[in-house]
Amino acid sequence: MTRLFSIAALAVIGALVLAACGGSSTSGSSGSASTPGYGGGAKPSAPSTSGASVVSTKTNSLGTFLVDGSGRTLYLWDADHGSTSTCSGACAQAWPPLTTTGTPKAGSGVKASLLGTTKRADGSVEATYGGHPLYTFAGDTRAGQTTGQGSNGFGAPWWVVTPAGKALQN
Repeated sequence: MTRLFSIAALAVIGALVLAACGGSSTSGSSGSASTPGYGGGAKPSAPSTSGASVVSTKTNSLGTFLVDGSGRTLYLWDADHGSTSTCSGACAQAWPPLTTTGTPKAGSGVKASLLGTTKRADGSVEATYGGHPLYTFAGDTRAGQTTGQGSNGFGAPWWVVTPAGKALQN
């Protein structure tokens, strides 16, 4: 009887574990998200840190805007003042800063004179453009996507960055 009870208990525990782990999908559907300011789709990602950042441009229906070396759209946040980044914690998970381990490099369509860096509170170095700290958006699941445009996540609007270093407010 004890052995039968142990087998039944293990079966119940196994079913609970499967239920807790199941139900996730890798389809990238656009359901609701639990992170404030995060638009759904992909899970928030860590900041980009693969050496000197390359910043280039891309053009779509919004206009011409900045992208990182992987083609991911770059954003600025209205809550930042000057080149000081104020996005950290859950904000930086949803809006990963474009960090760099060297001097950012200007790609096609980018003015090298507008590129710079700022030191983040965690000690990492973030790329700036036109004096604005640069971020990607975890909700952008592919290169050139601009799903974060105009979002008011974490208390202030997020804007795609133009080659002039300004917010593209369409």
